[in-house]
Amino acid sequence: MEKTVLYQFLIEVPRAAAIWSVLLVLALGVLTVLVARPEPAGPVEKPADEDALRAATEEADLRRYAGEVAVAAAGAGQNAERRRTAWRVAQTELDRAWAAYDRAEAAARRLAGVAGLPTPRTPRTPAEYAARERWLRRAAMAAHWRGDLTARQLSDVLAGRSGWDPRRHPAEQEVVLARVVRDNRLAAYRSAAERERDLWRASELATEAARALSAEAYAAAERLRPNRLPVSGRATVGRGDLVPRWRPARLNSVSWVTAAGNSVTVRR
Repeated sequence: MEKTVLYQFLIEVPRAAAIWSVLLVLALGVLTVLVARPEPAGPVEKPADEDALRAATEEADLRRYAGEVAVAAAGAGQNAERRRTAWRVAQTELDRAWAAYDRAEAAARRLAGVAGLPTPRTPRTPAEYAARERWLRRAAMAAHWRGDLTARQLSDVLAGRSGWDPRRHPAEQEVVLARVVRDNRLAAYRSAAERERDLWRASELATEAARALSAEAYAAAERLRPNRLPVSGRATVGRGDLVPRWRPARLNSVSWVTAAGNSVTVRR
């Protein structure tokens, strides 16, 4: 009897231990699955600090952009002022060139009126020709020092090239010299007029660029103001423009007829 009970005990205990082991393994597996299973995703709320950080970053970017545009607008305004100053200087030089040409034209016209008179008769002697040559040299040197003749033209006069003949009478030489001076002054005036037009265009472009940058700087500053209105599209600035629209006055074209009968038109 005792042997039978002991035998049953020895057989049933390992079986029970095996069953409990299986149940324990299953329980651990179910627990592992329950722990590892993700919970259903719910609405994720953004923290208030993230919104505040984003707003601060945007404001810092706006301030940096507004500062850069303001610096660019100030530089563009200074550049426009320099362009306007250069244009005013060129306009003054143009007026001087016109006055010099007007005087040269008047002198050439006055001498052209006496060119039809007969040349005074003088003895054809070596002394007379030497005196004529000395007069031409002095007149050409004086015209060169006044800026009426170029160095090359003076060299032609002294060498007797390009139609210059020192044997002519001083009255004839004076008419020829006046015409050459008039042509030189006309060329200088046309060059000054072209330079003035170029500087005027450059001044206009610089002024437009300064005006656009000042408008952009004004719009950027408006975005930084508290309780500001939204700025959409291209900024439009009215009376608050930092650089007003400026357009220099231009003169009309001038036409006249020279002593030789040629019509000359210069656009100023």
